[in-house]
Amino acid sequence: MLQLENVTVRFGGLTAVNNVSLQVGSGDVVGLVGANGAGKTTLFNAISGLARAGGRIVFDGRDVLRAPMYQRARMGIGRTFQIPQPMHELTVRQNLTVAQRFGTGTTDARRIDEILEFTNLSAKAGRDAATGLALSELKALEVAKALATNPKLLLLDEVLAGLETNGKRHFMNMLKQMHEAFKVGILIIEHDIETISNLCQRVAVLNFGQLIAEGTPAEVFSNPEVVKSYTGAEHA
Repeated sequence: MLQLENVTVRFGGLTAVNNVSLQVGSGDVVGLVGANGAGKTTLFNAISGLARAGGRIVFDGRDVLRAPMYQRARMGIGRTFQIPQPMHELTVRQNLTVAQRFGTGTTDARRIDEILEFTNLSAKAGRDAATGLALSELKALEVAKALATNPKLLLLDEVLAGLETNGKRHFMNMLKQMHEAFKVGILIIEHDIETISNLCQRVAVLNFGQLIAEGTPAEVFSNPEVVKSYTGAEHA
């Protein structure tokens, strides 16, 4: 479904993502990990169209490297942001409606109702999205807006960040159910190793913009190079 070939992102003299090649299949849940500043969100920006990149980004057989963001969304690439970005002065339901129109070109109230129920936001559908939600609900709204675009692939940028342990586990279970219910592939950025290990079949590790390891969670998190990139130590 998604194939990255030597994707590179530069900002002036800084190379933020350096020749990254990675594949995500339609049924995959893949974790993208690395220390702060490793290039994870920049890679998401390249995939979704927010950052100009070199190399090849192929989605569903089409090279989308030069495609604008709205075209990528309508092809099936949905994403969330690390810091929730509700649309101010709009209700929760209206946020989903705007996202749905952007991502699909149409609106479907029944689909929005389904997403609101799935993300436990039905009771808050009429609330102001920017002022009437707790952090966990804002995180759920980010996922709900992305789902409203009818994605084939979801790019989830630290959707569990800031949640306490039980909240993380609840959210992780929701993501597992979402993967099955909506038949959507997932590429997720997350720092919590327990979450990644329980949620993902495969993990890719970035360090200073380069892909340094890829494999199962057990393989990756026992890799000495990965341990060193996280801790600076030779051994865990």
